Amino acid sequence: MVLTGAVAIAVLLLSLLPMLRLVREIILPGGNFSTAAIDAGLANPATWTATWHTIVVGVGGTLLSVFLGTLIALVVTLTDMRGRGPFILFYVLPLMIAPQVTALAWLQLFGPASPFLKMVGLAPPLGTRNPLYSTGGIILLLGIQYGPLVFLLVRAGLRKLPRELVEAARAGGAGWFTVLRTVILPLMTPSIVAAAALAFVSCVGNFGIPAFLGIPANYLVLPTLIYQRLAGAGPAVLGETAFLSLLIGMIAMAGIVTQEAMSRRRDYRISSTSLAAEPYELGRWRPLVEAALWLLIVLILVLPLFGLLLTSLVPGYGIPLTAETATLDNYRFVLFEHDAAGRAFFNSFCLSVAAAVFAVAVAIPIGYLIAWGRQRWVRLVNLCIELPYALPGVVLAIASLLLFLKPIPFTGVQIYNTVWIILYAYLARFLVLALRPTVSGYHQVDRALEEAAQVAGASLFTRLRTIIFPLVAPAAMAGGLLIFMTALSELTVSALLWASGSETIGVIMFSFEQGGDSNYAAAMSAIMVAATFVLMLLANLFASYLPSGVLPWRD
Repeated sequence: MVLTGAVAIAVLLLSLLPMLRLVREIILPGGNFSTAAIDAGLANPATWTATWHTIVVGVGGTLLSVFLGTLIALVVTLTDMRGRGPFILFYVLPLMIAPQVTALAWLQLFGPASPFLKMVGLAPPLGTRNPLYSTGGIILLLGIQYGPLVFLLVRAGLRKLPRELVEAARAGGAGWFTVLRTVILPLMTPSIVAAAALAFVSCVGNFGIPAFLGIPANYLVLPTLIYQRLAGAGPAVLGETAFLSLLIGMIAMAGIVTQEAMSRRRDYRISSTSLAAEPYELGRWRPLVEAALWLLIVLILVLPLFGLLLTSLVPGYGIPLTAETATLDNYRFVLFEHDAAGRAFFNSFCLSVAAAVFAVAVAIPIGYLIAWGRQRWVRLVNLCIELPYALPGVVLAIASLLLFLKPIPFTGVQIYNTVWIILYAYLARFLVLALRPTVSGYHQVDRALEEAAQVAGASLFTRLRTIIFPLVAPAAMAGGLLIFMTALSELTVSALLWASGSETIGVIMFSFEQGGDSNYAAAMSAIMVAATFVLMLLANLFASYLPSGVLPWRD
């Protein structure tokens, strides 16, 4: 009963309460029914323009990510290509990098001041418009950012593909393209559709890429419109921005509902499971296919990050990189001289550690109920915990603002405009990242040990501390590492919640770029990319102790 009550309180505080507060502000401001916020939002032409832009980039980014992710998943999973493990690590890396870092890297690669283009003699004149400041640029980067997400989900489905169905089709004389068209892709439809839905939600709620590429071109989507409204008018427009955030949530949910409807149109179940299908032998085409895949890595990862690194080494805008001009002053400035940047590194590190530790501690008892509980309401608990992560981050940010605009009842504690409101939003949004691998860990644990301790009279707390935690700790801590990596450069939530003294790394990067200090932003971004890659490599050292699938970049 104590565990059930604690879980119920956690779910109420982190999931239901902010969402209910958001809805209340829209239809019951001040406790009285009113449609003023809805009317104000609908009457503003900017709302309709931003909504249309959101749908356009959401659909465009989804289509591109589904095409890239599905195609690469088919080649990597079903063929005998070599170097599969390193390729997956590098292809998934953009998904682990913050979207604003991706945007900045591409901007520095193709901009008129690009040190890389200057080195190869292709730089356009200074003042030339960056081609990425456009709808197509936003769609391109969204597709590249979330292509790995589609890849992971489709690859997971392909690894469960029944071997006998493929072999039966091949024995009947069907070529590989016929097998792909008539057997594999139809069976993969649920995975592809589910991946498309998640990609759509991610594209719709993305703030970093539309902010870096859209704001300079005055191309606003709903998240950037909300940011501009709050930056310009503050709490006075919280009602209207609450409606706009709900509008984002409705668009995202429309994608999920569409996915559910498409999945139910046909029965995709298979009658049996077996070993994975034998890989297709590429033969003389294998070197060409492998070269094409690694060329893709160079184009979407290596070149942008190389351009970012070069920009971080030049002393100012438009200066070519030479042995004489190369400098580390940008790194020294952001690490040791800029007060806000120093606070941002400290704040982001502490927030990420706190969110990861809390999530691991909470995920173990909640995972116990979800994995082994038989109550009917357990599934509802799981859905409630996933809600803040499934919805775009801007929805949770606005809900958190509304929830803590006034001091916490009965305590008088004010966390609005402090670092604590960002921590609350991180806890609510990222808890599920620790919960999923923890539940997977429970499913691989033999419950006989826990049951024996229960028969011997051990309390639930004792069983959790002495038996269960040591067994599921590796999976839970891997989830905590994912939270740390995700929260370290997070921008979508913190862009709406930060105040002076509570800056985060993502916020300072955005501020540098908006202020024209791209060299400083590039230096911070390069530091974060290096940190992310090192953490991924360190996590690989402990991969043998983790359940399969916990580390998404592991083969």
